[in-house]
Amino acid sequence: MSKNEIIEILKDWNFWDRPLDCGITRPEYLSRIRALLESRQVISITGCRRSGKSYLMRQAAADLIKSGVDSRQILMVNFEDPRFSKLDVRLLQDIYEAYTEYMPAGSNPYIFLDEIQEVEGWERWVRTFHELKKAKVCISGSNAKLLSHELGTVLTGRHLDLTVFPLSFKEFLSFRGLPSANSAALREYLEIGGFPEAVSSAHRQEILLSYFEDILNKDLLRRFRVRKAEQLKSLAKYYLSNNSSQITFNSFEKSFEISANTAEKFSGYLEDAYLVLFLKRFSFKVKVQEKSPRKAYCIDTGLANSIGFRFSRNWGRLAEAAVFLELKRRQFVAIDSELYYWKDPQHREVDFIVKEGVKPAQAIQVCWQTGDLKTKEREVKGLLKAMAELSLKEGVVITEEHEEEQDISGRKIRFIPLVKWL
Repeated sequence: MSKNEIIEILKDWNFWDRPLDCGITRPEYLSRIRALLESRQVISITGCRRSGKSYLMRQAAADLIKSGVDSRQILMVNFEDPRFSKLDVRLLQDIYEAYTEYMPAGSNPYIFLDEIQEVEGWERWVRTFHELKKAKVCISGSNAKLLSHELGTVLTGRHLDLTVFPLSFKEFLSFRGLPSANSAALREYLEIGGFPEAVSSAHRQEILLSYFEDILNKDLLRRFRVRKAEQLKSLAKYYLSNNSSQITFNSFEKSFEISANTAEKFSGYLEDAYLVLFLKRFSFKVKVQEKSPRKAYCIDTGLANSIGFRFSRNWGRLAEAAVFLELKRRQFVAIDSELYYWKDPQHREVDFIVKEGVKPAQAIQVCWQTGDLKTKEREVKGLLKAMAELSLKEGVVITEEHEEEQDISGRKIRFIPLVKWL
């Protein structure tokens, strides 16, 4: 490609000649990116396709300009632009050389490379620029393992990661322009989910269906060269139809005509693309964790509702999924925390155990309808059992509306509505 062709493409993605649409600001992510940009590390932004990574990079660039950085000192490249020809290191270098004609003399630019996994051999180029201190580099991608493996190989200890999720409930309220959090807003959130474009559009069903197809075709089938495409697609639909359910890979052998090993491999692909996230059983023994069933959660309740097959909404399952996703958001901020579910030999369960450092720190149960006394009693018994085993003095039960505190055998149980907890 000629320099003129490259420049014409870059003009569409940069602030050089005009302002660009930055969408609705997500302050928590933006403040974290701002802090990361002050480091001397490569910044890696990952997350599910269409979760808002591109707009966050654009917001970060706009924030730099607002702080006094010359707009020509910032280069943004979207590698999903079909006008770019062969995506390889040579193209990266050509883009940079074309950009130098715009770059202020003697400046150290900020380079934002969006969907970098599309470029073959990108990690070598990023490593060179980092080592020569030619630029501050921020990359994004929609595949967790691809970026972490390649960055870990060439930039060990020299990159910082940020994982972007679909909108939290607080962000959802902002995007929808809703003045306050209430039960109606919560049910709307559980129903339509948090993908930014879907939240803001009247055509969300069509948008979510297209997201699912893009994730399957671009992030899974093409990238992993999957031959059993129908089985992978069926497995993905199964997970979205059974959001918050326990699974074993052996159970898929008959249903999908694939081996347990293939089911585990395909499930790993789905997790790498952030479509489905898995939760292991808590145990101090790694062998028990690995052999026990896992719980599977879709990255977005709206996507699960649109793609998954069901006759009616299960608000309890959706509430549990929303709690899981919020805990994962918090986990990626508190890097020393881990998340599990708990189950004892008598099949008493607790939905979530949060481990901080080497010790369990929180036990959280989701009980949507506390008006059913038998259900409430069962959930509290499981919570008390886990608290006793893990030496926890306080437990939380997340409900639809019920709020109170109880002291039971010297242990505190807090019932808190999901709206308030979120």
